[in-house]
Amino acid sequence: MLNFSSNIQYLKGVGEARAKLFNRLGVRDVGSLVRLYPRAYEDWSKTVSIIDAVPGEQCCIKATVCAPVKHALIRKGMTVYKTEATDGENIMRITIFNNRFAAKKLKEGKEYLFFGKISAYGFTREMTSPQIEYAATGERIRPIYPQTQSLSSRVIEGCVRRALDSLEALPDDVLSENIRNRYALCDYKTALNLIHFPKTDNDILTARRRLSFEELYVLQTGLMLLRGRNRQRAGCRIARDYTAQFFSLLPFTPTNAQQRAVSEAISDMRGEVPMSRLLQGDVGSGKTAVAAALSYTCAKNGFQTAIMAPTEILARQHYQTFAKLLENTDLNVELLVGSTPAKEKKRIKAQLESGETDIIIGTHALIQKDVVFSNLGLVVTDEQHRFGVGQRSTLGSKGNNPHTLVMSATPIPRTLALIIYGDLDVSILDELPAGRQKIETYAIDGSIRQRAYGYVKKHLDEGRQGYIVCPLVEEGETGELAAAEEYAERIAKKEFAGYTVGLLHGKMKAKDKEEIMARFASGEVQLLVSTTVIEVGVDVPNSVIMVIENAERFGLSQLHQLRGRVGRGRHKSTCILISDAKGATAQHRLKTMCKTTDGFKIADEDLKLRGPGDFFGARQHGLPEMKIADLSNDMELLKQAQSAAKETLKGDPALRKAENAPLKAAVLQLFETVGPNGLN
Repeated sequence: MLNFSSNIQYLKGVGEARAKLFNRLGVRDVGSLVRLYPRAYEDWSKTVSIIDAVPGEQCCIKATVCAPVKHALIRKGMTVYKTEATDGENIMRITIFNNRFAAKKLKEGKEYLFFGKISAYGFTREMTSPQIEYAATGERIRPIYPQTQSLSSRVIEGCVRRALDSLEALPDDVLSENIRNRYALCDYKTALNLIHFPKTDNDILTARRRLSFEELYVLQTGLMLLRGRNRQRAGCRIARDYTAQFFSLLPFTPTNAQQRAVSEAISDMRGEVPMSRLLQGDVGSGKTAVAAALSYTCAKNGFQTAIMAPTEILARQHYQTFAKLLENTDLNVELLVGSTPAKEKKRIKAQLESGETDIIIGTHALIQKDVVFSNLGLVVTDEQHRFGVGQRSTLGSKGNNPHTLVMSATPIPRTLALIIYGDLDVSILDELPAGRQKIETYAIDGSIRQRAYGYVKKHLDEGRQGYIVCPLVEEGETGELAAAEEYAERIAKKEFAGYTVGLLHGKMKAKDKEEIMARFASGEVQLLVSTTVIEVGVDVPNSVIMVIENAERFGLSQLHQLRGRVGRGRHKSTCILISDAKGATAQHRLKTMCKTTDGFKIADEDLKLRGPGDFFGARQHGLPEMKIADLSNDMELLKQAQSAAKETLKGDPALRKAENAPLKAAVLQLFETVGPNGLN
């Protein structure tokens, strides 16, 4: 007998070779196999007659083979098998290509289920390469699983069935009987059987609701525990507020939203528990100035600040901004990134440990073990959705319960922010500083690309600068790199011959990125061809025009982030979206971009169009991965799961009771990347 932790290769019918294929799907043990939920279902229980089948649509037909199977070699390596089947009233042809096994299965006079698309040629009906099952055993709902190479959905289905049959026992139910009764949820064993082998559509709904609730319940419990951990006594309470002094240093007047955000944060930092706050603001809303204000007050109270950005470009930009804002003060600001020379790193780390450095700005380099702080009081992470929950926690562990500020320029719908930043309070910068230009946005098709190029040249001739975001390829850094290089080379020789064209992409060395950005910032490079690496952190006020190729392939929020690289100076700015896509969704997306520059409206629309699974691109948001919960459609379930989590933690704040042991184990497993002072 097997248990949840048994290696998948020991399940009957798997073995070492097939286990390697399962590993590609993230399945390493029996437990992860039974939690590999179907991505869809085929309903073989609802059969239609041959005459009623709609041509071109998937259907299931119960029919008896009424002619011998004939085969013919139509070309080298290609054999076609043909027969006919009847439902008692009409006849359809069955054509099978290169599948001797399926053809051999068909016997004249036997009844089968044929699942596929039917074609109509006058009065003739034909099904080509259908899936085939014996009628006596096949009339049921079939699960469809994620697949890889020769590991078909049918093979996975058989393995799941054997796993459920051979499991000695399931783990204890994460949901207590009390919670199951209150929210009308089935038990774990029932849910697993129904999700994999439902008899009705209602079975699928029952199982999905139960398993989704559990995922959301575990997620929310974990986030609440993180929040509770952050509610321990602050090791760095702020005694005096230096905000007014900092604001007097600024060459501009802070917006009301900035002043409000700083006030909210300072109020937290003067309390008995550490601040845990999300600062959300649209592109250019002034989040860096807010972070600088808090860092200033922190330093004046004797505490250090660490600011972590996802890229070296963004870290350097923050460093330059901070250095300029604080140049007339006695505060010491340093930059620590991967490309910092070894000798310089040694000096910076020594000064950080001795307390000589007040503010350190960097990338993941800040969470290395040999980075030690003298008195860390504030941790700021920028573009938090690009970090995992654990990285924020690891940096925080270098201090004594420091304050935490999370900044995000990716506007997030409130419903999604509730999930992603469930352990944080929220401040929103909902107004832009004076002087920010509205960006005119136009969507065109490829037929007038040359006119768009002409418009770009007009701006370059006037002394301005621009970007072209080169075509996004389907996948793979190598392909994207090749596309970017080829595109830049072509337009530099043809359409933009005589202009200085630069290229920026994610695979460049940090030194080369810095050099091209310095040349662009100085005006030496007039037109920058780039991949999406400019989505975050490139700030050149003289750039006023952007062209985005293949715009339909980007999410709305990503388009908004890219567009935010222009319109940062005093000149009128324009963004041109080029797309030949005719689909309704793509057209709606492009129209939305042309209609509004409000990042929060765009985020709401993006969530509706794509759902949160794709909202941040490929796994960028740092959340533990959901296997079944659909965050765009399960909002009511989320609220119920949150209520249940609050109630559980109210009665057992640290999950120490025996009845909550399965829940604690599930939380620890889901948040296994959380750092050393995490949930353990």
